[in-house]
Amino acid sequence: MDDLDKQLLNRIQSDFPLVVRPYQTLGEPLGLSEDEVLARVGALKAERIIRQVSAIFDTKSLGYKSSLVAMRLPPNRIADAARIINEHPGVTHNYERNHEYNLWFTIGVPPTSDLEAIVDRMHELVRAEVTRVMYTLRLFKIGVNLDMTGQRPADATSTPEYVEEDRIRARDYELTELDKGVVRELQEDLPVEPCPFHAMAERIGTDEAGLFASALDLQRRGFLRRFAAILYHRKAGFKANGMGVWAAPPDDVVEIGQKMASFSAVSHCYQRPTYPDWPYNIFTMVHGRSVDECEEILRAISKTTGVTNHTSLYSTREYKKTRLRFYTSEYEAWEARYMPVIAG
Repeated sequence: MDDLDKQLLNRIQSDFPLVVRPYQTLGEPLGLSEDEVLARVGALKAERIIRQVSAIFDTKSLGYKSSLVAMRLPPNRIADAARIINEHPGVTHNYERNHEYNLWFTIGVPPTSDLEAIVDRMHELVRAEVTRVMYTLRLFKIGVNLDMTGQRPADATSTPEYVEEDRIRARDYELTELDKGVVRELQEDLPVEPCPFHAMAERIGTDEAGLFASALDLQRRGFLRRFAAILYHRKAGFKANGMGVWAAPPDDVVEIGQKMASFSAVSHCYQRPTYPDWPYNIFTMVHGRSVDECEEILRAISKTTGVTNHTSLYSTREYKKTRLRFYTSEYEAWEARYMPVIAG
């Protein structure tokens, strides 16, 4: 990657334009032609640096139920367990981590599914020793934005782009069939071509202007977080994936969580439940080019917030990483295969 690639990647992670010719618009401030941008984006996809360019919807706002789940397994059974868990279409991230709880995954299910029953069934299928459901009690921040130019200091701050209040706002609205059609289209990877939204708009019976208006309305109502590129972190140079977990004083969780979320290097920040063997109530995710870089960020967070009871969990193996797909029949198929039918 050269400097122009890195500048382009920084922009499309946070500000991908919803216009008829987006690649042309992306090139203008960088002095690149539309053809040059198309060539660069195509190459970055071929090199598996860009994973996907699409709308990023909020699972909970769309009515889906989701959670982070931690499992403790014998080390010799982690890979088999991960394979079984990955069969569920709602499992989007699945990592082995350097902790007693050594398998961590995220799962989302449709409104009609029973998330806890599904996790219980997974617990049985993989014969886990312990399984902890780490529901989100409060969302402080969500939104991965990797600094490709390397100019962001460890203690740099920014305003979180999507927070709990956005989810709360979405409760006031019902999704129409048109909304669901827009979700189905915009969740797909955007083609690398001059007018990539044209076919999407046609399939839902509108034009690009109508598609963009619907997308912006979904964002206004709290369903759509942003339209952006998602990168393969490791291929983009971010080899370390550090989950900082913090035991904050219960009365100060909101104030501390908001401070932690303000760090630019923090991509995810949540309040989650505690357990007798798990005292940590705030989770922060950071991505760095090395473990040392992640630890520098976590030390800056500790210094700013005063929270010293914390630990760092790093992924030692990635088993799955994908986007959650909405309004598909895959979920019912998994449940028909794996969930026991209770008579009567």
